[in-house]
Amino acid sequence: MAEKCTLLAIMVNRADPDLVEGIVAAIKPGASNRPVYVLPELEEIARPTTGEVAAALGVRQIAGLADMERDVRDIKVAAMNVGNFLNVLDEGALVIVPGDRADVMVACLASSFSPEFPVPSALILTGGLAPDANIYPLLAQAPFPVFAASQDTYTTAKRVSEVRSEIWSGHRRKVASALGLWSKRVDEAELVERLHLPRLERMTPLRFLHDLIERARGQRRHVVLPEGTDVRILQAAEILYRRDVCGLTLLGRESDVRELAAANGVDLAGINIVDPATSELRQGFAEKYAELRAHKGVDLAKALEIMQDGSYFGTMMVQLGVVDGMVSGAAHTTAHTIRPALEFVKTRDGVKIVSSVFLMLMPDRVLVYGDCAVNPDPNVEQLADIALASAETAVQFGVEPRVAMLSYSTGGSGSGEAVDEVRQATELVRERRPDLAVEGPIQYDAAVDASIAASKMPGSSVAGQATVFIFPDLNTGNNTYKAVQQSSGAVAVGPVLQGLRKPVNDLSRGCTVEDIVNTVAITAIQAQVPSLPAP
Repeated sequence: MAEKCTLLAIMVNRADPDLVEGIVAAIKPGASNRPVYVLPELEEIARPTTGEVAAALGVRQIAGLADMERDVRDIKVAAMNVGNFLNVLDEGALVIVPGDRADVMVACLASSFSPEFPVPSALILTGGLAPDANIYPLLAQAPFPVFAASQDTYTTAKRVSEVRSEIWSGHRRKVASALGLWSKRVDEAELVERLHLPRLERMTPLRFLHDLIERARGQRRHVVLPEGTDVRILQAAEILYRRDVCGLTLLGRESDVRELAAANGVDLAGINIVDPATSELRQGFAEKYAELRAHKGVDLAKALEIMQDGSYFGTMMVQLGVVDGMVSGAAHTTAHTIRPALEFVKTRDGVKIVSSVFLMLMPDRVLVYGDCAVNPDPNVEQLADIALASAETAVQFGVEPRVAMLSYSTGGSGSGEAVDEVRQATELVRERRPDLAVEGPIQYDAAVDASIAASKMPGSSVAGQATVFIFPDLNTGNNTYKAVQQSSGAVAVGPVLQGLRKPVNDLSRGCTVEDIVNTVAITAIQAQVPSLPAP
């Protein structure tokens, strides 16, 4: 105050969790009446990672998985026999052991493949001692990093104990925890409003993805992930939980899911795990499925068998309102993911087909591409359906829809069956939504470039400034979105399924953890719109 600074807020960081409320009560805002925010210490942020330990000690990795984000929850020096050592080994402990103790190394490896024993975060082999040659093939299979240190065990243990954690952008899990804590404890909107920061017109990929998470968090929904034995799903679930994006349920046999999580250093605390085969929900789900599919000859026995499948069980959770949405496809085909939804969730009123879009995050804007993942060769009516659904999706994610019905011809310059179909589909869209800005047939260059639009289609409200691009077939759409993604560096988010009564979304089998996080956030946002009644 002596420096005549304006007080924005008072923040106390890394407070003892048991003293948070007392600290809030003890700090008086005074005449400024500014808010007081107290952020408690989080263990998952304070713990060093295997990468931080390796960097601080300058040790080299000689075997195992190169996972440098594992939390080091404890430090164990293996000086006792194997039986006693396993009794004191804790989950996520970094084990320090002389390089000639093959018995301890084998015990640590064995514990990683048994759900009954805790899994270390890493091994450090000390004394500059090389393991027996027969041990190396086993160490190579370790699901955690194995390091070699030249110093003795005592010196190595002392140095490890002195390592302190930091947060930087590469720490996905720590950043997720920090952002989740910030959103829970700090009124960010109030702070930004008092800072009087102008909101930039440009929609960068980073800003869009940040807004996506914030919108999902704003009205928390619950999403089921049927593929609980895919490590990418588990890693994404941990990040989503730490960021407080939505409620989560993983499907799979609990022992298998937890064993996989432990082997990969993933913390599933707070995340619900359901085994379709043993769940008390299975009987009721099967009865409902048998009722809905009786016309296809499905009886209760068959329905009980089908409800052991994660996609069917998860989709029925969505259908009956147990959860709000589903994301699958990391380990299954698109057909396997959406078939249950087509069978009993069904399409919304007035929509004949399920389709998809990719949200293409360009450096300064967001474009919507449809359909690039589901329908191989849509007819006139289906193209119109895809255009209308894509325009609605655009609005839902903050994009003003200006729809370009793409073809190899612009306006009346060309002819042929393919061009005529796009022209007819455009007219159908105009009939059903006269308020919607739509143009077609139009070539991609005329849709995005103002100077080309001025010569090819002057006076159009869409040409040169299109935001929603409807491709005439899957071959064109899928290749185009990948070409744009790879050539321009655009971030492709999706596919986002549209047209269903309730949100179910598909993943690519090559998806990354970030792809899963984004798709779950999208699904949570879709679920914020009131679901339509089941048919």
